[in-house]
Amino acid sequence: MSYILRATAANGQIRAFCADTTEMVETARKLHNTSKVATAALGRTMTATSMMGVMMKNRGDRITVIIQGDGPAGSIVVTGDYTGNVKGYIQNPDVEVENYPNGKLNVAGAVGNKGVIRVIRDLGLKEPYNGNYELVSGEIAEDFTYYFAVSEQTPSAVSLGVLTRVDEVEKAGGFIIQLMPDAEEEVISKLEENLKGVDSITKMLSSGMTPEDILNLVLKDLGLNILDKIEVGFVCDCSRDKIVETFHTLPKKDIKEMLEEDGKAEVHCHFCNTKYLLTRDELEEILNK
Repeated sequence: MSYILRATAANGQIRAFCADTTEMVETARKLHNTSKVATAALGRTMTATSMMGVMMKNRGDRITVIIQGDGPAGSIVVTGDYTGNVKGYIQNPDVEVENYPNGKLNVAGAVGNKGVIRVIRDLGLKEPYNGNYELVSGEIAEDFTYYFAVSEQTPSAVSLGVLTRVDEVEKAGGFIIQLMPDAEEEVISKLEENLKGVDSITKMLSSGMTPEDILNLVLKDLGLNILDKIEVGFVCDCSRDKIVETFHTLPKKDIKEMLEEDGKAEVHCHFCNTKYLLTRDELEEILNK
């Protein structure tokens, strides 16, 4: 089970989120048959988006993160909701780049370090909030750290990681620790001191630590208060009914062209790779209505 912990510390001067998203990222890997580095890039983005989803307050709120770098991976698109459930894909799931000399996956080499991270928040208002921010490293965690600092003026520590075996995700997760505007200098210093002694998120998860253990370590002596535990996953809401409904909004001439050219229509969901086939009879029924 993938889940996120939502917490505060230092009497509300810090807010924190920590996630184990192993199952969520493994689902994405299976659906898209991603290479190791593509799994890492997509998995990190999904983990961050999921935690950002649970930061939202209202039922129906949605968030979309699009990372468009200049690397061979192409665009990464992840969308999520206020429950923390997400769906996502990477444009080139087969991307391969040489690892770093120490053997670690070169995510920045796949994503690129020039480009933008685009965050779209749909809060049910007339227009969604839409912001574009420069990529600063392509390793994704640093890019989200920069996003929080520039967009929300919130100093944040972001850690994201995906550890893959040959054919499956072994561990995936992350944390976002944020200082509130009223944070005292003593609290800031203690948090910085704690963060210096923290291993990578995948090392901690691989050693058997849970998100609860990780928050206790990161926020040691800062009065950790875990508020709730939220189960999250890879959830795509596409369906045959929604596809048919969309076809009902198309101009008649488009339906006629499909009937004349192919006698059928195939629709592919980029998020979950499901393919929907509409037969000649179904298209004719839509046309008649």
